[in-house]
Amino acid sequence: MTEAQINKLGRKYGEMAERRLRSWQNLISEIADLDDDEKLYRVNRFFNQLNFVDDIQHWGKSDYWASPAEFLITNGGDCEDFSIAKYYTLRQVGIPIEKLSIVYVKALRLNQAHMVLTYYKTPKSTPLILDNLIPEIKPANRRPDLQHVYSFNGDNLWLSKKGRRSTLVGTSDQLKPWVQLQSRIESQDY
Repeated sequence: MTEAQINKLGRKYGEMAERRLRSWQNLISEIADLDDDEKLYRVNRFFNQLNFVDDIQHWGKSDYWASPAEFLITNGGDCEDFSIAKYYTLRQVGIPIEKLSIVYVKALRLNQAHMVLTYYKTPKSTPLILDNLIPEIKPANRRPDLQHVYSFNGDNLWLSKKGRRSTLVGTSDQLKPWVQLQSRIESQDY
């Protein structure tokens, strides 16, 4: 996002929205050359400061996947929005796509659907989970409160078992909300 785009959005949405967008761009610049662990920590901490707001209350829709800019401008979103913002930011600072997955899980303690971001240090390693429910980044095997269902990234869609990608079932363009999000991000004229 350019300085001109941030200024334009600031005029449209106000000073606080502009500050959040500027802080996001500063974060991206500051962490670009850091190691992956530090990138994960800083991105997770940054976005977990935003407010959790249910889609119906926030967007007037039962399910809406916000772009990182929409999430920051409005200072809130639900679990998908936290995961998507972290995913795009980590991609922007050089984390390869094959190391990241957005994961649809069941949060067992809450007895509801939830979404988190996972990071694979290697293809065979137990992924780390970045979650808006807890501030610490933990390996999937230390999150028995989450039952994994499926995961995806910008390329693929997998069924998940025990926190890991288990069966490749297609491409992520099978997920309508993901396709809609991609289209909005590509067409956003800041």
